[in-house]
Amino acid sequence: MSNPLIVVSRTDGPLRPSPIEPSWILEGNPVASNAILSTSADGTASTIVWECTEGRFEWHYDVDETIHFLEGSVVIEADGMAPQRLGAGDVIFFKRGAVARWHVEKKVRKLAFFRRTVPGFVGFAIKVAGKLRRMIGGSGTPSGSLQEAR
Repeated sequence: MSNPLIVVSRTDGPLRPSPIEPSWILEGNPVASNAILSTSADGTASTIVWECTEGRFEWHYDVDETIHFLEGSVVIEADGMAPQRLGAGDVIFFKRGAVARWHVEKKVRKLAFFRRTVPGFVGFAIKVAGKLRRMIGGSGTPSGSLQEAR
């Protein structure tokens, strides 16, 4: 099947080089690599596993990104945010447009969920379509979703 509805991936598989933009590196020689684990059919969401060696750099977020740290230690700071030390089990969310300074203290490995935002009118249309679908009889949300948990 060329476009499966369910994709299974592993976070411990091989990674490919994913260099950090050289002008963003502040100190050291951080080396990053990643592997794409899944991508939505419309290309607006994806999941990757990413790792990086020690160093300091700035990161500019052009999409929304939720990170779940799998291993290692990092201190993240940004304007208006005190430095935060994060490690295995911690989760952080960056909105598109955020800029953060990373200090990787011990090689980190993370699972990252990316979502490209859509224009406001498109988001509104999606919400309306979901409400109409629920009113007509379809659930509009997958079983076990956040909507059902509320």
